[in-house]
Amino acid sequence: MSTEVSGMIECRPGARLWGPDDENSVWHAAIDLFLLNNGNAYDALACLFGIRNHFGFRPLAESRGFPSDASEGLQTDYAAYGGSPDTHGTTWVTWAELTSTDWQETDSSGTRSRESVAGNETHWGPVWIVMRTLSELHGAEHVRLVTWFH
Repeated sequence: MSTEVSGMIECRPGARLWGPDDENSVWHAAIDLFLLNNGNAYDALACLFGIRNHFGFRPLAESRGFPSDASEGLQTDYAAYGGSPDTHGTTWVTWAELTSTDWQETDSSGTRSRESVAGNETHWGPVWIVMRTLSELHGAEHVRLVTWFH
């Protein structure tokens, strides 16, 4: 049985303007992961999220759950997949975390680097371009990718 990844990039434009604790600093759905054709290569899912991690990567964002402050758009999209009962491995990661990652770190065999399986030159490249662009506008800590697996 295969594992598919779904998700959405969100940003919080008000946080940069008024601060993260302001009532207008809510998350907004930016783009569905499906539109960026990121694929579901298992080595990338292992590296990023700990899913099917037979490779021995130290996952960047494993099993953090669904964000309690998720945007309405994300909540609607997530519910369309059946929500928690029909999904597994729900998690999220900010652009700030991704930019501070050691992309040369390898899996347990030392043969696959994070960059080689999920870097800019992989199917994840378009996702990183969108997140980078949004972070330039709203701040790296105010852009996140929320994913779930089914």
